[in-house]
Amino acid sequence: MSAKNDSPESVPERSNAEIRQTPKLSRRELERRRLLIRTLGLGVAAVAAGLVGWYPVYRRLFDRLRPPGALIEHHFLAACIKCGQCVQVCPVQAIKLADGDEGYGLGTPYIDARAQACDFSCDAVQCVLACPTGALSHEIATKEEVKIGFARLARPEACLAMQGKGFKGAARGADYTGLHRYVEIDRWDPVPIASHPYDVEVCDLCVRECPIRGAITLEKVSDDPGDHRHMPVVHEACVGCGTCEMICPTEPAAIVIDTAMRLAEDKESRA
Repeated sequence: MSAKNDSPESVPERSNAEIRQTPKLSRRELERRRLLIRTLGLGVAAVAAGLVGWYPVYRRLFDRLRPPGALIEHHFLAACIKCGQCVQVCPVQAIKLADGDEGYGLGTPYIDARAQACDFSCDAVQCVLACPTGALSHEIATKEEVKIGFARLARPEACLAMQGKGFKGAARGADYTGLHRYVEIDRWDPVPIASHPYDVEVCDLCVRECPIRGAITLEKVSDDPGDHRHMPVVHEACVGCGTCEMICPTEPAAIVIDTAMRLAEDKESRA
């Protein structure tokens, strides 16, 4: 290759006209472009965050038992201001506040019946009286008017009564911290379930400790006098407080609280 081609002077220079055709952005225009890009990015992030918060509620990933008197779910979520007043007045600390993974449900009160049921130790539904917004309906005056859910014998094969077996000892293990108001011990002072022993020929703990009269009964499976099997039968009086699920000595509980009835009411209200 010739020296002429190797020299710097051989590289063609752009003409003044070509240089003038190349657009140049001013500093102000560059700032505006950056601001637009940042705004669009923040908008996308806000929409994504909104969807993250909305999705758990929409898909009902956390099907919670709400405190006594709770409105149907979508009205409850709209009315609850997450103040925690209901938590503070519950004598057995049955009401908890939802964690951040529940999206828009963050901070809303719920009950984990297996861990600690609402046994109406307050008798006057104190959580309803404490609610400042009506998310827990102020039309509720007695525990019999509550509708949290409905008890269901989910594991009949595990139920001791269905097997005709009795039960002796504490309903839950020594490390269980749940409380229950045993009327025969102290009407107003709930005591640890782990400290209260039972000795029954046929297990009837779910019936015996139910705070709602006539909500659940124990009925014989057959007319055979030698057949000791009994079935827990849930009646319309059940309010879904969860005491039966909490007190059930099998692990996991043979009887649980089903929220399907409340979900059906919620769906019907939206129709």
